[in-house]
Amino acid sequence: QVQLVESGGGLVQAGGSLRLSCAASGNIVSINNMGWYRQAPGKQRTMVAIITSAGSINYVDSVKDRFTISRDNAKNTVYLQMNSLKSEDTAVYYCNAVVQITNWGLPRNYWGQGTQVTVSS
Repeated sequence: QVQLVESGGGLVQAGGSLRLSCAASGNIVSINNMGWYRQAPGKQRTMVAIITSAGSINYVDSVKDRFTISRDNAKNTVYLQMNSLKSEDTAVYYCNAVVQITNWGLPRNYWGQGTQVTVSS
């Protein structure tokens, strides 16, 4: 099995910064996409940013120029640097990884437990 462990959430004032980290461990052959999603109260979980194994990146429009996703393939870790935070960024942030756990099977989708980010105005 594969575990994703997130860290770095918390309470910050509007305009502040936070950095989220997510480390994958377990039976990992390789990791394809890694990404961050978020879910605000009463809303669906939505994509924030995704980075492929080759380094291609996609952001939701609302975080472009404020958030930066990166990954360290040697550490199986993905990061999300969040700057100029706004109250509307308040949500539970979830790490996601598409992981190849064997050399012959299809990759599988894994989620972290979520970390709360609260931005006070």
